[in-house]
Amino acid sequence: MLTEIETGRLVLRPFVAADRPSAVRLQTDPRTNRFTPDPPDAAAMQQVFDDWLAHWANHGYGYCAVRERGQPEVIGLAGVRNREYHGETVLNLAYRFSPSHWGHGYASEAAKAVVDWAEREVPSIPVLISVSVQNTASLRVAEKLGFTRYVEEVYRGELSRHFRR
Repeated sequence: MLTEIETGRLVLRPFVAADRPSAVRLQTDPRTNRFTPDPPDAAAMQQVFDDWLAHWANHGYGYCAVRERGQPEVIGLAGVRNREYHGETVLNLAYRFSPSHWGHGYASEAAKAVVDWAEREVPSIPVLISVSVQNTASLRVAEKLGFTRYVEEVYRGELSRHFRR
């Protein structure tokens, strides 16, 4: 079970009900959805957040709230969730940060910590990341983490590159 992950600058912890407003704000911000063809609205995000909490309850891991060390504000998310991909159960790696925290290397730092945790604690399930081919910043994160290109296909209405380790 994932309880908390600390990096040099960040703390990742399970989402809790009190994080709902932060998660909704982050996930519905048009700037964080530039490469999402059908982004969730606030109402849909309520159900998505409930699904995140249920995944935590069922599996003991999931997407994490991310904050800077010593700061209470949730600035993003990073984590893994189970997902079926071409008939195989994989751990879907996700990371997203508020625009005010872009450009600091937080996505790479948080994603690396999550991947290290997943490969140590759930080694039987491969980690997969799906990235829009237009999202060059996220593609750089995947490559920086040592993921290799797996397949390129339309995923959720967007040409995406899938990577795995």
